[in-house]
Order: sequence, then C-alpha cells, then structure tokens
Amino acid sequence: MSGWKKLASRIVFDNPWMQVREDQVINPGGGQNNYGYVHFKNRAIAVIALDAEQRVYLVQQSRYTLGMKTWELPMGGAPLDEPPLIAAQRELKEETGLTADDWTTLMTLHPSNSITDEVGIAYVATGLHVGETALEESEDIVVAAMPIDKVLSMVDGGRITDAISVAALLQADRQGFLARTQ
Repeated sequence: MSGWKKLASRIVFDNPWMQVREDQVINPGGGQNNYGYVHFKNRAIAVIALDAEQRVYLVQQSRYTLGMKTWELPMGGAPLDEPPLIAAQRELKEETGLTADDWTTLMTLHPSNSITDEVGIAYVATGLHVGETALEESEDIVVAAMPIDKVLSMVDGGRITDAISVAALLQADRQGFLARTQ
C-alpha cells in the first residue's frame, strides 16, 4: 500500500451512499496514527453540456455542507455497478432536462484523495435536445446556459468552486472543447 500499513479498522458510519472508517495505521515514516477514511459507494459523474451557441449549462443548487447555493456542472452519483455513461446521461436529463447525441469522456479524477477513495468522471455532451427535468426531492436546482467566457471567468473569480466542475471546465478548455469568443 505504498508505504502505509493498516493495523486495524472500524466502521464509524455506514449508509447506502458512503462508509466512514477509522483505521489504525503505520504511516510511511514509521509513526502510528488513526486515519479517517471515507469510502464512497458511488462514482461522481459530471457533465459539460455544450450547446450549438457555445454555451455551457450550469446548475445552481443549495449545498447543505456549505450552507449556501453553488454554481456547478450537472452531476450526481453513479452506483459502482452502473456504466458511467448511462449515469451521466441520466444525471444530465434529471437536473437540466437535456439529452445529448454525442458524448466524450473528458477525464477521471480523485476529488479529495487524502481522505476518500471517491472517483469522479467528467463528460462533454453535445448535440443537445431540451426536455423536462426530473429533480430529486433534495434538489432545488436553477439551470442556466452561460457563455463559455463567463463560465471560465466564474472559475477564475472563485464563483465556481466545486472541485470536479473546476477541473473539468479547465480541462475542457485546455483540450479545445470550449471555443472562447475573446
């Protein structure tokens, strides 16, 4: 395990979405520590929905953990036994009402690998079609289609802070998916 040795482990919380453990470990320097570990039972799936006018669809929603509303990409959890692309298509439809003809896998990342094993996968969706949303009870989502320059300035200005959203938008820009007007 790359320099770490687990001596013991106990589950301190478990629900259908995640499990929190406390592990007794020997760290790479030889010291003994207790280590909190969050195991996610889903993948995080995010979608950059890009329309023909080169606008990106963002969602604004209340985030309980932060006590505020945030702007981010449409995203959600995908059970580990569900194909990620199917989950991405479902999440985009649920949160925005959009479906897409074309899908490209953009990146895979670990949003917070110091305390969790969560895996995030981001897609770019184009060839969009508008439909009805199917929000979950816990979602209070506002959908907005914004010009790429505005979205990237929101990242630069700290108005989009969700790690997967920031990484995916910057990667999509770097890879040339986002055509800037400036």
